[in-house]
Amino acid sequence: MTKKEKEPKLKEVKSILVSQPEPGDNKSPYHILAEKYKLKIDFRPFIQIDPVSLKEFRQQKVDILAHTAVIFTSRNAVDHFFRLCQESRIEVPADMKYFCISEQTANYLQKYIVVRKRKIFTGYRTANDLIEILKKHKNEKYIFPCSNIRKEDIPVFFEENNIKYSEAIIYKTVASDLSDLADVNYDIIAFFSPSGINSLFVNFPDFKQNETRIAAFGPTTAQAVHEAGLQLDIEAPQPNAPSMTGALELYIKKANKL
Repeated sequence: MTKKEKEPKLKEVKSILVSQPEPGDNKSPYHILAEKYKLKIDFRPFIQIDPVSLKEFRQQKVDILAHTAVIFTSRNAVDHFFRLCQESRIEVPADMKYFCISEQTANYLQKYIVVRKRKIFTGYRTANDLIEILKKHKNEKYIFPCSNIRKEDIPVFFEENNIKYSEAIIYKTVASDLSDLADVNYDIIAFFSPSGINSLFVNFPDFKQNETRIAAFGPTTAQAVHEAGLQLDIEAPQPNAPSMTGALELYIKKANKL
């Protein structure tokens, strides 16, 4: 890639497509950004979560009650784990330990259990943070409920350290149908996961970036952008912009010469 190709395309921004559901709060950072800079910002999830049926789950031959600890890396995993427990008529033992990737995920558990009565261990934000905690609890027998698309970090850690665990696919991450966007163009498309990039090409195999600017949140999403042969113009988080909206605003100020 030449130096010219690596440089962000600085062209006026009037419209942005955010590949996530629209925030319920009309005072969200995106709505504030739209109002402040007179932008059209649309929201459209590029991926959807499909539940794994009880029959499909049972075919995996994973016995939930044979484990002493559960690992949760997302709210979706929490929801579908307890859904399958309910459908299986399984009551999760009070002494089950919970290892959560973040405080937000841990707090979400209170939707299903009395948090103060359970043993819950919390990482800061990433799988590596959680692995540091798992290192101190190698004698547990873990169940790792996850999607059909997931990172390798945690399974690799278990394998390398001979820790007992079972992986259970409890929901599927699949591409949404975006066919109605075929003739719609945006100045910026914001992505938040490699699955979003995959969905773009599932829906539009011949997608050409042209003048569209691509924004990506997180290093794995940025890598997926590069691997897809797209130019990455806006990357978040940044030291001076920890959020996607912050990174978008920095770019807009330059591109729109504000």
